[in-house]
Amino acid sequence: MTAPFVPPTISHSPYAYLERFPFLSTGQIMEESKVLVLGGGPAGLASAYMLANQQIPVTVLEKNDQVGGICMTRCYKGYYFDMGGHRFYTKYAEVEKLWYEVLGDNFLTRPRLSRIYYKGKFFHYPLKIADTLKKIGLLETIRSGASFVRSKILPYREEQNLEQWVSNRFGRRLFSIFFKTYTEKVWGLPCDQIEAEWAAQRIKGLDFWQVVKNALFRPKKTKIKTLIEEFQYPRLGPGMMYDAMVEKLKAKGGQVLLHHTARRIRHDGQRILAVEATADDGSHEVFEAEHFVSSIPLPIFVRQLDPPPPEPILRAADALKFRHLLTVNLILDRDDLFPDNWIYIHEPGVHLGRIQNYKNWSPEMVPDPSKTALGLEYYTADGESLWEMSDDQLIELGKKELELIGIAKRSEVVDGCIYRVPKAYPVYMSGYRKHLDLIIPYLRQFGNLHKVGRYGTFKYNNQDHSILMGLYATRNILGDNIDIWAVNSDDEYLEQRSVRDSDESRERP
Repeated sequence: MTAPFVPPTISHSPYAYLERFPFLSTGQIMEESKVLVLGGGPAGLASAYMLANQQIPVTVLEKNDQVGGICMTRCYKGYYFDMGGHRFYTKYAEVEKLWYEVLGDNFLTRPRLSRIYYKGKFFHYPLKIADTLKKIGLLETIRSGASFVRSKILPYREEQNLEQWVSNRFGRRLFSIFFKTYTEKVWGLPCDQIEAEWAAQRIKGLDFWQVVKNALFRPKKTKIKTLIEEFQYPRLGPGMMYDAMVEKLKAKGGQVLLHHTARRIRHDGQRILAVEATADDGSHEVFEAEHFVSSIPLPIFVRQLDPPPPEPILRAADALKFRHLLTVNLILDRDDLFPDNWIYIHEPGVHLGRIQNYKNWSPEMVPDPSKTALGLEYYTADGESLWEMSDDQLIELGKKELELIGIAKRSEVVDGCIYRVPKAYPVYMSGYRKHLDLIIPYLRQFGNLHKVGRYGTFKYNNQDHSILMGLYATRNILGDNIDIWAVNSDDEYLEQRSVRDSDESRERP
């Protein structure tokens, strides 16, 4: 069994590990260490950027017309849209150092506000006990309280799925109101078919009894204080970070080739030898390298290996599923709609899952101050009706559902566009872990392969965890031996911090 991941201690410089490789600080070129990076998302670009900084020849292949992966920012008629809303907040000094090294003064400090929309009312998220009980009413408060007490008297002894995990902490009544509907929209599965591991990663620390105690008594210094109340965000969205990385690594001699899709990955059973790629113009190229950093979605990567893996490995890869993200981006003739950065939509009668308000992320993303730009998020998969809809149909659906839940009138929408993000979310469906337990040991045999990122490792990473994987891949190329597969998003959950955390840990370098 893999030992739990423990981030390395960073005492002085976030790049202190370079002291172990002193020749790097001299800018010496390592011609023999040529690296091919497959995928221009946060993890791949972070690795490529660090390699280029050390003048190590590196080439990035990206199949899209733009870098950034799920963290790219799209521009439509001067309006900027983030593919899901990506805050810049981390407890990892290496990652924070990199962010400010790349973007410098292009960060804004933004206040954080997110709420749940349910039955025409807005509830703070995470739940604030006084606010929640006031809005659900006396009868529902009694029912929820009784359900919570019952969960403590008769809890699920084994938390095998998300429904059991949340019910043990909040009671089944609050689970059904504030977790069930939205979660099932995202994953397309009943909550009793989603692994408890997802809840442990994404909503860790949100315990009902702790919320009650914090509402009634002043928390002690060792207790969880709050959700982070502000975060950093690039002026023109997260894509600004990754576009800047590309420019900087190109200036150091690195290459980034857009419209290049990996088709076949050759190997000899111990090392990756080369990658065959196809450009959008139909041309074929073969790329050889000493090391390969890959964020290609895990099932696709396994299927591209040549010679192919054993049949059990192929079946395990095929069993891993992703959900797609559809963003219906609408421009409204309103200067202000609501103060939130984003809102979770728990209404069961609409497909809509979440709304991003990009003027509240950065005013510079909306060029006309009399307008508001919203990103409506829908979650789907191959073969589902939402994924098959045309752009015009999706825009009409967005208008209809905005009006249906009372956020805005459809007549206020003056323009819109659609962006499709395939394979945005790895699905932690029941039994997925046994498939990974077959695939990971097989891929470990390739000594020069470094799998990174949300797609590449099938982990529901935050942005900074993916970047950390990219930085660790670079360190391994330089001679370190960090287990990237062990990096997990529950090592340091980023929604919460303790009062005892030093203020210095949150200051920009």
